[in-house]
Amino acid sequence: MFTRSVSRRWFVNTVGAVFVILTVFVVSLSAMVQSSTYNGIELALTGRMDELLNWLSGSSEGYETSEFAAITRDYVENYFQDKSKMEIMALSKDGRVFITSTGFEPDHQQPMPDYEMALGSGDNAGKWVGELNTGEKVMAITRVVRDEEGALIGSIRYMVSMERADQQTQTVIAALVVAGLFIMLLLTLSGAYFIRSILVPVRQVSQSARQIAQGDFAVRIEKARDDEIGQLCDSINDMAGELGAAERMKNEFISSVSHELRTPLTAIKGWAETLRGGADPATEEKGMNVIIRESERLSGLVEELLDFSRLQNGRMQLVSERMDILAELDEAVYLFTERARTEGKQLAYQENISPAPVFGDRNRLRQVFVNILDNALKYTEPGGAVTVSSEVEEKQVKVLVKDTGCGIPAEHLPNVKKKFYKANQLVRGSGIGLAVADEIVAMHNGSLELQSWEGVGTTVTIRLPLCQS
Repeated sequence: MFTRSVSRRWFVNTVGAVFVILTVFVVSLSAMVQSSTYNGIELALTGRMDELLNWLSGSSEGYETSEFAAITRDYVENYFQDKSKMEIMALSKDGRVFITSTGFEPDHQQPMPDYEMALGSGDNAGKWVGELNTGEKVMAITRVVRDEEGALIGSIRYMVSMERADQQTQTVIAALVVAGLFIMLLLTLSGAYFIRSILVPVRQVSQSARQIAQGDFAVRIEKARDDEIGQLCDSINDMAGELGAAERMKNEFISSVSHELRTPLTAIKGWAETLRGGADPATEEKGMNVIIRESERLSGLVEELLDFSRLQNGRMQLVSERMDILAELDEAVYLFTERARTEGKQLAYQENISPAPVFGDRNRLRQVFVNILDNALKYTEPGGAVTVSSEVEEKQVKVLVKDTGCGIPAEHLPNVKKKFYKANQLVRGSGIGLAVADEIVAMHNGSLELQSWEGVGTTVTIRLPLCQS
């Protein structure tokens, strides 16, 4: 239906318009050719007519009807050279033909509207184009001859057949029609080829889009030309690649989150069953600590997922107030001090006592620091170090978290802030913590930047605008 619709619109709008223009052009040019041909014949007849009239006026200064007849007869018989091209007639003052250049007896039954027109006109001239009784089409011109007092002496009539002229005109018109049809054919064929060159790849794009909509992200469109259609094919292929990558990341995210949820639940369930069967106080204390710790871990993961959902749906609301951002950084570092010691890692904090007033959401910004510190410790091996520092500049505060962990490979670095993306699948985590932190910082008109070298470590730089009043 799409193909037929486009083809129909093209045919009506383009071919139809060109057909109308060519038709008007051919009709107008044909009329001009016929008019030009007829005018040329009329000029030729008028010229020969003037030649005879000049002959008559030069023969005598005044002549009677008998002299008119003698002079015209002499001219027709001895001086008229175009007897094969046209016919000349001399008419008496009573309108009867008394001599013709054909040498045959004149047919008095033939119509002569031009003679009647000449008698009644002020310039003594008349013209007629029509058919004789024999069906032959002719052009006739008549001039009435009068004496000095205006009395009728006779008339001169020239007549020529129009059949040959009409044949020539029809030949020219036929040539114009053939040329117009050839142009229409050429336009139709070239247009059909052009439309086909568009519709075929568009059908492929449509089919591929349906496959992509059904979940087949491996489909690719073969590009035939490097034009707008080719660019569309490239865009569809890029979109399919991006959707495929997003689908893989989503599946990996679901798998990772499932694992992250299952691990604390397994620990909680196991220790709950152990404690239900009875245990000594030391074992009971250890089990309760594990249950509390894993519950907190599970609660944090669920809260992280909820925050991500709120960000995706635009439902996260900031409760902003004037606050000291470095005080929130102090608390976040304090939260991870014991964990770093337990895991055998060094957490170095270069405390900055300069005031750093920021207008923002206290809890959300603390969550950003917690996520960054958690990632830094997570990817740092025992014996490594995480260094936290800050700088207060004229218009912004800058927080740096530097670790000596495994680092991020260069090919993964541009994508680590994307949702669901995990550069290292062997380390626990949902893969959305950094994406949430980046969104929260952006909501505070700040920026979160990463620099990383594989095998060396990663530096995260957070910039937030200071309050100016």
